[in-house]
Amino acid sequence: MNKETISKLNKSFEESVHEQDGVEFWLARELQELLGYTDWRNFVNAVDKAKESCKTMKETVLDHFVDVNKMVKIGSGAERKQEDILLTRYACYLIAQNGDPKKEQIAFAQSYFAIQTRKQELLEERIRLNERLYAREKLAATELELSKNIYERGVDHAGFANIRSKGDWALFGGLTTSAMKKKLGIPENRPLADFLPTITITAKQLATEITNFNVQQHDLNGESRITDEHVKNNQDVRGLLAKSGIKPEQLPAEEDIKKLERNVKSVNKGLEKKKLKGKD
Repeated sequence: MNKETISKLNKSFEESVHEQDGVEFWLARELQELLGYTDWRNFVNAVDKAKESCKTMKETVLDHFVDVNKMVKIGSGAERKQEDILLTRYACYLIAQNGDPKKEQIAFAQSYFAIQTRKQELLEERIRLNERLYAREKLAATELELSKNIYERGVDHAGFANIRSKGDWALFGGLTTSAMKKKLGIPENRPLADFLPTITITAKQLATEITNFNVQQHDLNGESRITDEHVKNNQDVRGLLAKSGIKPEQLPAEEDIKKLERNVKSVNKGLEKKKLKGKD
């Protein structure tokens, strides 16, 4: 396949994408032509195979293949219903994978949609990563604020560590911070929160935020009273998670957030260099 053919096919595929409410989709009738199928029934067979592949991958078929009917003109101003299918990028990828790679259009589509699907996966992965990093930063800021607040109320650094540990005990259903580290295989000298999923980090942050608020609102003093307050708030947050069937102690550990942070900074530096080169 020469460069001219690739460029022409790329232009055709780019122009065929539709968008509604920020969601991209392709129409099966148009994809049929792009992939070189002359007969709709033969193309439907490829679609059916793609649906089976979708099921095999544990994906919900209706999330990617949506049957629709549209009116088309048949001459003399008359119209008739024509069946069509709205396809996600992933659906197009599966259809192409079930086609004959000897055909130029199919071979191109297999690469085109594979790349596009991977781009989407990378984007979603990056968004999830940024959300986790932001949640961790917010928790650190909230815990710092609480430590400053209770220091003025007779609680030293060791006392704050005890309060935070008791909070973890309440949030994780009776498992201490140390016990959770052992359960998740986290080094004892590393913060537990650096290995927790976003939902658990956010839960810890919310409980700490409530404690901080109530310490000031009710003028709580001393380690004992503030510990009771923090335990209660973590228990309440645990109860809220339980309503959605979430038990924090049962969630698996995630990759070290410090490592992810370094990776993000490295990627950002690389993007910055590319931008600077582009300006030269």
